[in-house]
Order: sequence, then structure tokens, then C-alpha cells
Amino acid sequence: MGASISANANTTAGELTSSKQCRQTSDPSDPELNTLPRASAFASECPMSTAERTTYASECPMKQAEEGCDIDPSNMMPPPNQRPAPDQPFMLDLGRQVSSIPRSGADGYWTYPSQQMFWNAMLRKGWRWKEEDLSSTDMAHIIRIHNVNNEIAWQEVLKWEALHARECSNPKLLKFGGKAKDYSPRARMRHWLGYELPFDRHDWIVDRCGTRVRYIIDYYDGGEVDSATGQFCLLDVRPAMDSWQNIWDRMTVAWARWTVSEQQESTPIPKPITEESTKS
Repeated sequence: MGASISANANTTAGELTSSKQCRQTSDPSDPELNTLPRASAFASECPMSTAERTTYASECPMKQAEEGCDIDPSNMMPPPNQRPAPDQPFMLDLGRQVSSIPRSGADGYWTYPSQQMFWNAMLRKGWRWKEEDLSSTDMAHIIRIHNVNNEIAWQEVLKWEALHARECSNPKLLKFGGKAKDYSPRARMRHWLGYELPFDRHDWIVDRCGTRVRYIIDYYDGGEVDSATGQFCLLDVRPAMDSWQNIWDRMTVAWARWTVSEQQESTPIPKPITEESTKS
């Protein structure tokens, strides 16, 4: 995988499943866009949306779902495209992996994109392949990284949802969107304190048995890709402070973290058992 994957992971790992290119803003001469089928004919894709570019409008479902684009409003994506690009240097796998993330409003789970769909999504974002960029093997690694980090994000969401397990034991993901350049207040405050800004942000809308709960996920660069787990970024997952219930949950968890940390610091560390101590 090497340095090429690390260099490309930050710009591609969230890029697959949400493109904001609407027909109104795309180049009408592009033959591929003109031949795309309607979004309603396809199932939705992966719950991780695009690392934003400043040349496109926001992907966030709350901002784009009603603007008449030829996209699925649940994930803000154009129709799935499994066709090889005209200048594609090698063939890519078309297989798609089913995630562990239950999908609200439909039976089953969200489905991750194929290597070919990921490649086409990168092209839609303006990326162009160069011989030193990626190989077919690299694409397999990128898809793995992408999927693993989505699974981690969902597990972090479930930790928060455990606070409401009595009222809803089976939360599901309703929709999601990317807002990479729309930094959250928390990310901005961290930046003012000298920390780096996240390279991406996603908003996930969770269906808590009929109640919609918005989660903010900030993605920070975690350095080299962990070859064993496929994880490459640090996730900051929390409910948005847009309801009293979310604010209360944030306060509850903050208090629990503070008190547990204080207890751990005050707990004396037992001395290791040695031959000298047994004699005494």
C-alpha cells in the first residue's frame, strides 16, 4: 500500500458515495452525465459521503435535498455508475460489500461502493489519474479503509445511542451528508487552541425509533494507515447540540468522563509482587 495510499486516503476515503454534481451545474456536453439513469432506479450506497471541494455546493442533505438535483436525497449521491471510464488504465472490481449499518425506511443495511464506483466518483470530483497515483491494488486498499472507518463511525454512534437503549434498542441510519468546509464550533475552538482542523466532516441523521437525531462526525488525520485494521483517521463523533435532549446527553457523557478520569487518578497503583514483599 505504501505512501501512495496514505497520501490519497485523506482525499478519497470519504469521497465515494456523495457527489454534489447536479445536472443544472454539470457540463451538459458530458456524454456520461447525459446517459446516467434516474436515481430512483437504484438502491442507495455507502454511508460515508464526499470530502468536500470548494468548487461544489454543500452535500449536506439538509441543504440540497430539495434543489431538484438528480440525486438520492438519503445520501446525496448521483445514480450508481459501474461503467469503466473512457481513459481508465485498468479494470476494477464491481463487487460491493454490505455494511453493518441498518438502513431506516428499508429492510437490510447500507451498501458500500465498489472500486469502480469509487473511481468514477473521484473523476466527478475533478481528479485525473496519473501513472504514479494509483494501481488496481491500491483501489482495493482504499475501499477497505473507507469501509472500516464507516464501521468505526457507526460503532461510536451506537455508544451514544446506548443512553436511550430502553426507548429504542435498534437505531438506524436515515441519511447523511458531507460538510467538509463547514467546520463545527467544536472544531473551530480546537483550531483556536492550536490543533489542526478536521479534513472532513459528515452529518449523519439517525432514526431513533421515530425520532431524528443528528450526529456530527469530524475526521482528523491519524497519520499512516494501520495495515492491520485499515484505520487511518481519528473520529470525533457526538450528537449535534440542536436539541435539549442532545445537549443533556453531551453533558451526561462529559460528567461521566470527568468523574471516571478523576477516580482513576486518585486510585493508588498497587505495587508489583516481588520476592522481597512476600518475605515481609
